[in-house]
Amino acid sequence: MTAPKKKAQMSVYLDPDVMKTLSAYAARREQPMSLIAEAAIASFLSPDADERREAAIAKRLDQVDRRIARLERDIGISIETIALFIRFWLTTTPPPPEPVAKAARAQAGARYDNFVAALGRRLSHGPKLRQEISDDADAVQSSVGPE
Repeated sequence: MTAPKKKAQMSVYLDPDVMKTLSAYAARREQPMSLIAEAAIASFLSPDADERREAAIAKRLDQVDRRIARLERDIGISIETIALFIRFWLTTTPPPPEPVAKAARAQAGARYDNFVAALGRRLSHGPKLRQEISDDADAVQSSVGPE
């Protein structure tokens, strides 16, 4: 029977922050620091370390891709909602008589400026419409009760 190989000793100089992190990790795991350092070095030097890093990066990129796809979908829904509302409003609202239309055109610039100012305030300070909608939906659902 052959005797097991004895581990070789090595002295390493670590940055104080790295040493503190290693010490805290070893204490949490109730393992010796040398065992954790050996495992970390072995992991770093293993041939599949690059593959693991690549897999982790690919996973994160997939998550980012799904989030961007969700954002694109949400923006598309928002644009379609606004366009549909404008089309509906334009087709169902009769044009005002000419004397009223002239007065409305005279006020249009001021009303538009007020709209843009209100939109700016709303975007910078809130609350957002999507939050109000979910709050309203929650209130309606709680007043109706469970189905």
